[in-house]
Amino acid sequence: MTRTPLPGRLRAPEPGWTIAADVVVVGSGIAGLTAALRLKDRLGAGARVLVVTKDRLAAGSTQWAQGGIAAALGPGDSPAEHELDTLVAGAGACDPAAVRALVTEGPDAVRELIALGATFDHDPDGELSLTREGGHHRDRIAHAGGDATGAEIQRALIAAVGRAPEIEIVKRALALDLLLDADGGVAGLTLHVLGEGQRDGVGAVRCRAVVLASGGLGQVFSQTTNPAVSTGDGMALALRAGATLRDLEFVQFHPTVMWLGPDSHGQQPLISEAVRGEGAVLVDGPPEDGGRRFMQGVHELADLAPRDVVAKAIMRRMIETGRPHMWLDARHLGAAFWERRFPTILATARSHGVDPVTQLIPVAPACHYASGGVRTDLWGRTDVPGLYATGEVACSGVHGANRLASNSLLEGLVFSRRIADVLPDELRPWASEPLPDDPRPAGLVAGGVRDALQATMSARVGVLRSRAGLDAAATELDALAGAPAEVVDVHAWEDANLLTVASALTVAATLREETRGSHWREDFPERDDAGFAGHVDLVLRDGVPAAAFSAAPASDRPAVAEPVVAGER
Repeated sequence: MTRTPLPGRLRAPEPGWTIAADVVVVGSGIAGLTAALRLKDRLGAGARVLVVTKDRLAAGSTQWAQGGIAAALGPGDSPAEHELDTLVAGAGACDPAAVRALVTEGPDAVRELIALGATFDHDPDGELSLTREGGHHRDRIAHAGGDATGAEIQRALIAAVGRAPEIEIVKRALALDLLLDADGGVAGLTLHVLGEGQRDGVGAVRCRAVVLASGGLGQVFSQTTNPAVSTGDGMALALRAGATLRDLEFVQFHPTVMWLGPDSHGQQPLISEAVRGEGAVLVDGPPEDGGRRFMQGVHELADLAPRDVVAKAIMRRMIETGRPHMWLDARHLGAAFWERRFPTILATARSHGVDPVTQLIPVAPACHYASGGVRTDLWGRTDVPGLYATGEVACSGVHGANRLASNSLLEGLVFSRRIADVLPDELRPWASEPLPDDPRPAGLVAGGVRDALQATMSARVGVLRSRAGLDAAATELDALAGAPAEVVDVHAWEDANLLTVASALTVAATLREETRGSHWREDFPERDDAGFAGHVDLVLRDGVPAAAFSAAPASDRPAVAEPVVAGER
């Protein structure tokens, strides 16, 4: 079919204000604030670093991270073992060099975070307390506040930024589009700022580099663990500027998200894998009523199998039983353990009417993490000169087809540090030409599109995918792209970004005709290394997503086998 072009460049004709900074960091989670703090030290005196955050500094996904941060910090563990676990979970789609950088530099990055002021839990002997999550063969997950690791890391980073006058913050600002110079490199960035007094409305930042750390795309789906700000803005912005999105089809659905009912939408409560790491088990009903565990025999790690394995097993059992969810049984942990180890999860579950101390927790998979994103090299560079990406917005190559539990916080740390190490020597000169005047944003979609888009993506491009469903999704998204916006505001821009990312994801998922990691095609149920050992790269051509398959060099393919799920080869 003829595709309707997606929303075009979003910048406005005459910015109401213009400021300047050497580097703009878009995002204020662990990746963005780590980059800003390290760049402040690397750029030298007089350099300006500007952090743009869509809401308040702590509004992103970092604060919601419960389980912890993975690194080979314990006795008997090693980066090599962490590397192997990461490659196995990634199902043959990881970049081994990126994984090696992650696991070898990870321990020092965590120690630096501790030195910065982050307080992690310790055992009675004063040693760092480490636990285990799905896909790990060692206890290597450092945690804080029991199950409040992300909140503690976010607190420490915000405090450090508060002590750094060289870092300026613009809050409640949506990054619209890159401004490019005559060579196609970064010259600036346009923003829509809400309620910030003298900087209200649309403005522009002249800069010499942009670091995208804007998070993921969770709001593409009806049910997600991601906060409301996760509307794929950075991926859409980069795509419009000429960057490549890689492996966008690998969206991880967390297997144990608390089921709140058939009509629940938006951000859902996550039940961390660490709960299973401490002994909770998945069951298809109350054991006292004949319910049984169903992960034994599916994988050698049973309830602690990698996330894609567990999510698929839960979905299969839901289909077999006709039930809308499964259950997590953690009653045997006891009240004292729950209150000490998982106080946040306990309070959240109780607020929704479930007491994990005495009741089973209803759980089902929900969108959790984008393993793909803006394609980068090992130092965070993208296809666009002067544009770097780190964290969930990026595809650094470490996650492959399925992110290993608690590697996400570590990726933000390690690759933001790497960007800060090379960017100062790669700063582009200030653009000599004036910032361009652009036409009024064109192609923005009508209000109310978001609900329809999320329903389409959840039903047809969610955990279970097929060619028929993907084709139907493409048709439905194309119809939404043809509905013009009546009001141009921040919601219209967000919806345009969601539509751009949803369309790109659907195209990528259609091209990959196999089941690998978190990408599950019902019509192609087996992994196909002969045909799809590589990456799906996607760009915009005349406003329409165009994807191509890039086979990985044989030397880049790790010699590890994907874990076998019962019923699959």
